[in-house]
Amino acid sequence: MNKEILELVSKGEMLPLMEEFYTIQGEGYHKGTAAYFVRIGGCDVGCHWCDVKESWNANLHPPTKTASIIENATKYSDTVVVTGGEPLTWNMTNLTEGLKAKGAMVHIETSGAYELTGTWDWICLSPKKMKLPTKEVYEKANELKVIVYNKDDFRFAEEQAAKVNEDCILYLQPEWSKRDKVIPLIVDYVMKHPKWKVSLQTHKYLNIP
Repeated sequence: MNKEILELVSKGEMLPLMEEFYTIQGEGYHKGTAAYFVRIGGCDVGCHWCDVKESWNANLHPPTKTASIIENATKYSDTVVVTGGEPLTWNMTNLTEGLKAKGAMVHIETSGAYELTGTWDWICLSPKKMKLPTKEVYEKANELKVIVYNKDDFRFAEEQAAKVNEDCILYLQPEWSKRDKVIPLIVDYVMKHPKWKVSLQTHKYLNIP
């Protein structure tokens, strides 16, 4: 990557775009609704169960003009979900301002491990034990989505729930490869602790991206 492109990426005028696609939101509060997904490459949080490990190395994903991403996204939907990888690795200001200027509602799915840049209509915070969220993301999150891989994740979930704002919606979501084992545990936990809701990766059951 040459110096000029590196400078544009650092400003958020270009972003390492892994993929973009129009689909149905499969998880959390907005599940079942149509949205255009923009998946940004680059993540060093390193969840061993991550189902998009190919997103981790930003160098594998071509720097793409942010203006082009905005143009493509707003052709399809007025809801755009920015995900990764970890999108907050990069400056999201230009992307979100451009999308909102076109009338889009802009959502982010993030671990919250980095500074919150950009202007968001909805923040889905999915914290990871390896790199905890920043104070600002805890305060601004609209939903907290904790992935349950084993029993210790319930303890972690309660720790995270204590840090978010009082209006934040709380979700427990089974890690896909462990779903048969952990779904009964989640169901039991939510019935005993009804402040939580169950989130499922419904797009995988629907066999869509």
